[in-house]
Amino acid sequence: MKNTFLPINRAEMEERGWEQVDFVYVSGDAYVDHPSFGPAIITRILEAHGYKVAFLAQPDWKDNRVITQFGRPRLGFLVCGGNMDSMVNHYSVSKKRRQSDAYTPGGVIGKRPDYATIVYGNYIRRIYKDVPIIIGGIEASLRRLAHYDYWSDSMKRSILIESQADLISYGMGELSIVEIAEALDSGIPVQDITFVNGTVYKTRHLEDVYDYQLLPSYDALCADRLEYARSYYIQYGNTDPFTGKRMVEPYGEHLYVVQNPPARPLTESEMDAIYDLPYQKTWHPCYDEAGGIPAISEVKFSLIHNRGCFGACSFCALTFHQGRIIQTRSEESLLREAEAMTLEPDFKGYIHDVGGPTANFRHPACKKQLTKGACSHRQCLFPKPCPNLNADHSDYIRLLRKLREIPGVKKVFIRSGIRFDYLLADKDQTFIRELCEYHVSGQLKVAPEHVADAVLSKMGKPENAVYQKFIEKYNRTNQKLGKKQYLVPYLMSSHPGSSLKEAIALAEYLRDLGYMPEQVQDFYPTPSTLSTCMYYTKVDPRTMEPVHVTTDPHEKAMQRALIQYRNPKNYALVEEALRKAGREDLIGYDKHCLIRPRTHGGQRKDGMYGAGKEEKRKQGQSGAVGRKHGKTVTGQNVDRTNTRPSKHGGGGAGKTRTVSKNIKNSGRTTGKQTGNRRSSHK
Repeated sequence: MKNTFLPINRAEMEERGWEQVDFVYVSGDAYVDHPSFGPAIITRILEAHGYKVAFLAQPDWKDNRVITQFGRPRLGFLVCGGNMDSMVNHYSVSKKRRQSDAYTPGGVIGKRPDYATIVYGNYIRRIYKDVPIIIGGIEASLRRLAHYDYWSDSMKRSILIESQADLISYGMGELSIVEIAEALDSGIPVQDITFVNGTVYKTRHLEDVYDYQLLPSYDALCADRLEYARSYYIQYGNTDPFTGKRMVEPYGEHLYVVQNPPARPLTESEMDAIYDLPYQKTWHPCYDEAGGIPAISEVKFSLIHNRGCFGACSFCALTFHQGRIIQTRSEESLLREAEAMTLEPDFKGYIHDVGGPTANFRHPACKKQLTKGACSHRQCLFPKPCPNLNADHSDYIRLLRKLREIPGVKKVFIRSGIRFDYLLADKDQTFIRELCEYHVSGQLKVAPEHVADAVLSKMGKPENAVYQKFIEKYNRTNQKLGKKQYLVPYLMSSHPGSSLKEAIALAEYLRDLGYMPEQVQDFYPTPSTLSTCMYYTKVDPRTMEPVHVTTDPHEKAMQRALIQYRNPKNYALVEEALRKAGREDLIGYDKHCLIRPRTHGGQRKDGMYGAGKEEKRKQGQSGAVGRKHGKTVTGQNVDRTNTRPSKHGGGGAGKTRTVSKNIKNSGRTTGKQTGNRRSSHK
């Protein structure tokens, strides 16, 4: 039965001659057998190790017959909420229900429950009282300890307790899931599997737990938000596989949740082996009639060359999920995959991306990380690049050149995040030149996120002067090449640290560029990011200093409207924001004004905003883009959280980006996601 999908029902199981499966993998996503989808990687790894795995996609959790169709699995159930946190999948930042789900046949919404991992875990436990349940994926990974939940506006217990599961396989999960499977197969009771790195377990006593860091209890976290800030920062400093400590979180007097240190990074040969598994590279044919799975369109002709990210943006979940140590595939592995792409009947000659969480990270930040890990409380790029940083694009350049030479390949794009401060740290100009010459098609998306340094410092992003330097280098390079190519900046409103003052400063910056952004992301507090901790506690956990946090929906709307102040629909909000901030000087007819005053009957004189004709239109001079047919793109407010496969997922029974950043490789560990990440250039 080589090169076929895993069985998705009893009939397909029996076709293989199986009387019993070893594992039933339960997923909140539809079944897509592609390595950009975490569940595919985890199930294929288990299959490669000789285990019989059935795939149960988007089960009806109200029907007990569905979960019993494969019978009692010999070793256990693996549960993953999907490539995204189910709440991010279901709701926008304004907590409005989304209209579609890219991971469901035909994009239909509602095929998975809210808090899917919890619901599926309890669903299984109702019927199978003593069968091991291992949960994973982005939802479980980022909720593995007590956490703030934005949708309920409350502190939640570890998802291990809420789901009635036995273990969490957190992070990417390939190593831990195999070790768990082997332990179960050898007859070790699941409650005794306490020794696997990259896992979380429960215990009623601490006599057998050694060398651990005791965290504040769940009750203490609920009683004092500052306790959560302190607890979070301890967790944040223990995400490295070399230096991370075992952590214990008490629940009452007789229950403890224990997080083991993270699993080690994968070697290059291990990464290659994972991507060489016999994936079908598409959705299961049972979804053809419904139109297939929309999410695959983003990744079908893209290559994942790395994982991990030492950029450490505050609003990104990657530090908690994938860690900061870069792991890469070999050139040979990537070239084999690219050559296979060219044989696909619908391949048009374009490789859409060669990336990962951050496209231009092709090796660890420094040699020390390979043996001693990443520094616990010091970042590689923020606030300034570390003196030990090895900023070198030579390996990435060589890979891109070889991909361009493959017969049948017309163009190789880079659409994942490019960290522009890392690019500037490389003294060699080759990468910026070849990026502009070969890998951009008119527009390059970048993510400066803001222009106010006070906000950027909370975001973990470089100061605005660094972005301005990148703009100059990008424009100068394109001029030398004789190309007219522009930058499309991604911007974020209402991030902790941003008040109306900073939002207005951003609007004034855009006024001077003569540009209104096509996309605006309102900060989305997804679980276990540094920014979410600031949002909930109103302090920066790194310093415990107070942080301005905008939680009022109306003020958040004003900040978002200021970024798109030229949109007539935003006039009332912009006017209110300017008056509230005491910036009436920006309401008038002068070229520096953002809006004109209302006149008769509440109507403005000519419907124009700001200086109109005085605004700069030359994007080449300003470094801004967003022009279509010679006009500035007005666009809409866009939620850039992970609603599609990202390059930064996780593994196990399973890229927001909060940005999320966000899902090639997402959703693994019995699964992976990426929190608040976008697929954009950072």
